[in-house]
Amino acid sequence: MKWLDGRERWAFLGLAYALLAASAVAAVLMDPADGGPSLLRRLLAPIAAWPAGDPSGDLPVGFPGMSWPGLATAAAVWLAPIAWLHPRRETRRGLVVGHYLVLIALGGALAAESAAFTVFVSIGYPLAIAMLPARLVMAGVMLTSAVNVAAQAGPGDSAALLTVLAGVAVPLVLAGWYVSAEHDKRRRLVERLRAAMAENADLQARLLDQARQAGVRDERDRVAGEIHDTVAQDLVALIGQLHAADRATQDAARRHHLDQAAELARRGLAEARRSVRALRPGPLEHARLPEALGHMAESWSRASGVSLTVEVTGTAVALSADVETTLFRVAQEALANVAKHARATRAGLTLSYTDELVLLDIRDDGAGFDPQTPADGFGLDGMRQRVRGVGGTLEIESAPGHGTAVAATVPPIPAEDPGPTDRQPDTPAPRPADHPASRAENGDTAPDPSALSP
Repeated sequence: MKWLDGRERWAFLGLAYALLAASAVAAVLMDPADGGPSLLRRLLAPIAAWPAGDPSGDLPVGFPGMSWPGLATAAAVWLAPIAWLHPRRETRRGLVVGHYLVLIALGGALAAESAAFTVFVSIGYPLAIAMLPARLVMAGVMLTSAVNVAAQAGPGDSAALLTVLAGVAVPLVLAGWYVSAEHDKRRRLVERLRAAMAENADLQARLLDQARQAGVRDERDRVAGEIHDTVAQDLVALIGQLHAADRATQDAARRHHLDQAAELARRGLAEARRSVRALRPGPLEHARLPEALGHMAESWSRASGVSLTVEVTGTAVALSADVETTLFRVAQEALANVAKHARATRAGLTLSYTDELVLLDIRDDGAGFDPQTPADGFGLDGMRQRVRGVGGTLEIESAPGHGTAVAATVPPIPAEDPGPTDRQPDTPAPRPADHPASRAENGDTAPDPSALSP
């Protein structure tokens, strides 16, 4: 019951006072017992006689020097600290146990005076469960039961009472202690397992991050090596061909060297284009994703003649380079498809930031198409692969004559700002001693033209 959350102490206190009041009313209405005193009444005689000034405890049946209203008043006063003890039951266990024992003793004394107070003694059951330490709960329950039985037992029932205590109460108390001990062991084990799982999750997250960073560094090194081994080498050879053509005295030789230079330039351009695909887009080098998309969209709208509306919703946050590159490339490819195929008059681009996702939507009012029809180009598949690569999804909605909507959804992986020690200087790979670029750096003359021919 949610309405009890934080109010349990007042509920227990109210229940205790209600049982005490009900027992007092019942005791007033009940006739006095005409039999002899019970066993517990005899045992508690000194306690009941002490407030009356007769510590000897040798009181006649009926306790003429003491009546139950005095004990009921003492019990009412003793109940008051329950509201203060309940929130502190874990830190002040000794005080809680002592208060509980005195309360049960008062309840037993009242039950010995009048059987009506056995109702009040039953408050020991919920209080034992709610306030006592786990290993003493069963002991508190059995003590409450024993007090209730002893309060109503006659002088000749002592053997039966001892039998109940020895045959039932003690085994149950021991069983409760054992079960509570096992429960504590399992609880500690569960806590250790949870701590280990949290530590493993943190370790796995760090390992995944390190693996991703290592993959990024490896890819950068690979692209840098490819540029050095292909584009840079072709440029050096191209310069050598141009120098050779400048020194040539015959038109045929000059033309040959110029053709070789053109071929090297075309090959270098193709290699550069292939390498650039794996690099971060230029607009994202000096701007974040919203600004880069805005500049790209403005340039695209001027070139295509299509009206484009750009909207950014939510609080823009810095995302990882992979996520921003993916979203930029998806927007670039989607707008390129609009310009090539859609014959649209209006288009819209929306970038939305939420706590759980980042969404990019590109829509147009163009001719549309059937997404189920296989396409010849690489554009749509390329967008899907890019988005899946960062853990996102791509959805395309379109129909002939009803425009197209492209929606990319990716997780908001935060950006990492590497410190100065993480940035390594660009160190070119060593070149062979006979490489044309090495000769040029060492001051040698241009290589023999025939040696540079592919």
